[in-house]
Amino acid sequence: MQFRQQALSKLQSPEELDLPVRLARPRGLLTLAVTLAAMAAGGLWAVTGHVTSTVSAPGILTYGQGSYVLQSPVAGQVTAVLAREGQRVAADTPLVKVRVAHGATDTVRALAAGRVTSLSAAIGAVVTTGADVATVERTAGPHDPLVAMVYVPASGGASIAPGQPVDLSLPSVPEQRYGVLHGTVKAVGRSTQTRRQITAFLGDEQLAQEFSRDGQPVAVLVALNPSHGTKSGYAWSSPSGPPFALGSMTPADASVQVARQHPAQWLMP
Repeated sequence: MQFRQQALSKLQSPEELDLPVRLARPRGLLTLAVTLAAMAAGGLWAVTGHVTSTVSAPGILTYGQGSYVLQSPVAGQVTAVLAREGQRVAADTPLVKVRVAHGATDTVRALAAGRVTSLSAAIGAVVTTGADVATVERTAGPHDPLVAMVYVPASGGASIAPGQPVDLSLPSVPEQRYGVLHGTVKAVGRSTQTRRQITAFLGDEQLAQEFSRDGQPVAVLVALNPSHGTKSGYAWSSPSGPPFALGSMTPADASVQVARQHPAQWLMP
């Protein structure tokens, strides 16, 4: 009976049509406004913003002509080492002298001009025919530009093309202070590289093993962007880069920018 009486009272009371209707509280309006603003900003970014896709791979700074391993053409004992590591030599420069069985001395000479990066021979050591005695980087002169040789996994090589920008991080250069080295893809290998091919180019079997650890990679040649305002002579993400010159055979971690898209493109078929 109480419930019925309340219902009858409600029906008999006049409708309050003259009172304003509150659709939402001020806090709800603020939340709605913020949500709409965030959606508008997200839509604008999806149309005008960019997202960059990258491929990362290890590499090394070197010269574009690569290196060669100099081997002894004779067997005998090393009596003299005529060069030192880091020295630039011309073609046919004597590097090592070897005394053969009959007491005569043969001289091992550089095959091409370059810089001696390592010497395997030491005075008194006995070498066999074909033994490695030195590794020489081919360079025409002291002002030859450095390049980065990057070894990309085969799965990522197809997305890389000449002209794409590259950022190179060098372990020997603090990135937080000097930034990253800028480069541009110059050439991409048409096929994967075997460990032997990498060794033949770099003159270092250990590096070849490291770069091919996860399978045969694709070799990507990266030209370093030049700059007259830095000590190294190359462009960095910081204004001046490190206060020293760069050397060959410096390890690097490369990040190749392979695509730059608007987020809205992801929604297109």
